[in-house]
Amino acid sequence: MQPTQKSAINEGLLIAMLAAINFTHIMDFVIMAPLSATLKIAMSITTKEFGYLVSIYTFAAAVGAIIAFFKIDKYDRRTAIIFVYTGFIVANILCALAPQYKFFMLARLFAGLFGGVLNVLIMSVIGDVIPLERRGKATGMVMAAFSAASVIGIPSGLILADIFKDYHAPFWLLSILSALVGFVLVFKFPSIKSHMEFEGAKTPPMEIIKEYMQNSNVRRALLFIFLLMIAGFSVVPFISDYLVNNVGLDLKELKYVYLCGGLATVASSIFIGRLSDKLGKVKTFIIAALVSVAPIAIVTVLPVMPLKHVLLFNVLFFMCFGARFVPAMTLMTSCVQPKRRGSFLSVSSAIQQLGSGVAVLIASAIIVNGPKGELHNFGWVGIVACVATVISILLSVRIKEVS
Repeated sequence: MQPTQKSAINEGLLIAMLAAINFTHIMDFVIMAPLSATLKIAMSITTKEFGYLVSIYTFAAAVGAIIAFFKIDKYDRRTAIIFVYTGFIVANILCALAPQYKFFMLARLFAGLFGGVLNVLIMSVIGDVIPLERRGKATGMVMAAFSAASVIGIPSGLILADIFKDYHAPFWLLSILSALVGFVLVFKFPSIKSHMEFEGAKTPPMEIIKEYMQNSNVRRALLFIFLLMIAGFSVVPFISDYLVNNVGLDLKELKYVYLCGGLATVASSIFIGRLSDKLGKVKTFIIAALVSVAPIAIVTVLPVMPLKHVLLFNVLFFMCFGARFVPAMTLMTSCVQPKRRGSFLSVSSAIQQLGSGVAVLIASAIIVNGPKGELHNFGWVGIVACVATVISILLSVRIKEVS
């Protein structure tokens, strides 16, 4: 991109729009967790069938990322963002209108499909526009939206579903918020074509895949992000269940856990992003990952305790959980040439979604439910997460920055 083109883009406004997109995209995902009991009653479905609703989103997102791999670098980022986000809005309106289980599952499939592409586009735009020396801060600000979505998404899902006695209410809220963001994108999102100017940007996708398979740096980066997803999502989906059935929390107290954890993570994500720009992405990741090992080990073996103690340990866990991803994602945007960034992040996004699914399967195979619903062997899941974290640290020092 030419200097004049960079200066024409308002970085602050661009980051704010990307954060808003990420906020609604993540809220769409996390809002399902607190709705499990409501959905099971309203749709007369089992826990296993509810699991299908969650997993179909993840696998659809992986498919969306693969589709993006073949198409994403052929278009102006503005065109791609507006088209995909429109599909995302429509998918959420379908969720809000869903009258029964199968219709709702189909709507969740479409939401995941468009959500997977959005995730790739967000990171691609950051890599295209934000200079390397400020990329960590920008990534931290955009990823802070993950925490904000957790703060607002989960409590609002619980509160709205309870007030209206209807699982559709949170999706109407999300549809309205997404429509407002979409309106701003149409009038304010800039045209970004710098990725199309590189020679070789139109290389056939299969040649790019072959190139990736022969590139040891890319292979290490993909294994790195896969293990990082194992380290996080083998634990996170089961925390609510563990806190209620093992630690003794009331269902109504869960919103405080996610509210406090999310607020703390917003601040830590921004701080870690700035630290990443000063210390470097790899050093910052190593520090954040090492610090995260203790909270992971602790939250998976918590005994019965008061809410205030639960809040303390879970705030530490969520802060460290979010802190690892900021330098990790910044590193992922810098390990390939700019002409390959969009397609690489598409592959990376698909690997992340698959990693999340594998993590849940591993944890599900280890955890055993007791007669009163308590979770046994969750501590072993914590050990798996800690081992995956350590291996990801070893891989991070071998990933080379090339852009």
